Amino acid sequence: MSTKGQYGTSELEEDFGHLTFGNALASHRMGEEKSQREFAAFLGISPQSLCDIEKERRIPTPSRASKIARRLGEPESFWVQLALQDMFRKENLDLVVSIA
Repeated sequence: MSTKGQYGTSELEEDFGHLTFGNALASHRMGEEKSQREFAAFLGISPQSLCDIEKERRIPTPSRASKIARRLGEPESFWVQLALQDMFRKENLDLVVSIA
C-alpha cells in the first residue's frame, strides 16, 4: 500500500491485481445487488455469457463492451479501454491502452 497517504490505480493494482473488464463488471453487479441472471437480463446477454465475462474466460469485443457501457449508463471509453487492455494482456503484449 502507498506510504504517502494516496491510493490510486497503481496502488489498487499492486494490492489486488489488474483491473479487468470481468472483475469491474462483477463488482458493478454486486454493487447493484443483482444476481447474474438478473444482471444478464438487464444487459441483454445470456447468464452464461455474463459468467464467462466475469470469470475472464471471455473478453467482450469493443462493440459489446460499448453496448454494455451504454446499458450501465457509464462512459463507453472506460469499458472499451478495459476490454482492449484485457485483449492485449491475453496476447502477452506489454502495451497500455489509452483512449482520449
